[in-house]
Amino acid sequence: MNFPETIEHFLLQCPHFHSHRVVLQSQLLALNVTTFDLPTLLAAAGVPPSRQHAAAFRENTLGLPKVSPPENITKIDRSTLFTYLKHHHTPKRMVLAGVGVEHDALVEYAQKYFVETPPIWETDETIANVHNLSVDHSVAQYTGGIVQEEADLSDVSIGPNPLPELAHIVIGLESVGHQHKDFVTHCVLNMMMGGGGSFSAGGPGKGMYTRLYTNVLNRFHWIHNATAYNHAYDDAGLFCIHAAAHPSHLGDLTQIITRELTAMNGRMSKEELERAKVQLQSMLLMNLESRPVVFEDIARQVLATGKRLQPQHFMEMIKKVTDDDVVKIAGKMLRSRPSVAALGTLKRLPRMADVSGALLSGNGLITSLSKFAFFR
Repeated sequence: MNFPETIEHFLLQCPHFHSHRVVLQSQLLALNVTTFDLPTLLAAAGVPPSRQHAAAFRENTLGLPKVSPPENITKIDRSTLFTYLKHHHTPKRMVLAGVGVEHDALVEYAQKYFVETPPIWETDETIANVHNLSVDHSVAQYTGGIVQEEADLSDVSIGPNPLPELAHIVIGLESVGHQHKDFVTHCVLNMMMGGGGSFSAGGPGKGMYTRLYTNVLNRFHWIHNATAYNHAYDDAGLFCIHAAAHPSHLGDLTQIITRELTAMNGRMSKEELERAKVQLQSMLLMNLESRPVVFEDIARQVLATGKRLQPQHFMEMIKKVTDDDVVKIAGKMLRSRPSVAALGTLKRLPRMADVSGALLSGNGLITSLSKFAFFR
């Protein structure tokens, strides 16, 4: 569940909580404390991952809503919640991980709170649904497609100065899951593409030499953001680029992104590849200096694979990635049907067929756009 959707669920869908929010907001205004409307915050965040996944995995698994539709809120009662807990919070679906704690002490607490103390739905069978339900083990099916939301973002502000009016677009391609043999290669490619916001500052360690900086943000001043992401799951993956610019440039922006995606299938310099690999290794090791990250890494790996691989294993895998490996996975992704998610004033958004054609063309050009489009 991503953060904006969590806020939206609790503040807009829960009437009791919402009434308290209104009272709190009036009190803050009386104290001259600035407050922000939720739609404003959501609009400023751009296209949420849930919309990207809705386009990539249409009406199945990863593409389904992460929060309940409004019409279902009143149907969720105590029994519904405990039925969910009964079927999903089971020993075979849980991992108890600890970092910096004595092993015997951790085992003692696990025995006390997870074995000796039975869950409430076992001591009181009336609180959960008695029907024989089971956890859905459906495998994610990548479909590709488009999800677009027309919205007026011309008057969005989270302070005294209004935010620039932006149109957001995400173009995604079918990637691989985190257990696939090419997963690390996708991570290297993601690091090579990089990107960020046009206002970012820093040096090489901040990603200023990545392709989306050198080829996009540094060349086109009107592009507000261009960032690559690689979402990886147990059975599927989504590699995408999110970009934002003024709605009048949406057609040009789309073509620039399709051009960069098709360029992934071309050759790269040895220096560019080595820089991406070293940056990925550095990021991995720096993250693991934090105990909370180590704790999460242990739990996630054991939950997904039943064991934990040490950082050195991934360091060696990153080191072995070649330019041929990158070109191979890029070509495979480009042959998949694209996933497009867009938010804002979308009058200049190219058709889905044009985006697909541009990605298959080899040069990323959208034929329906004028050849002078970049200079409008």
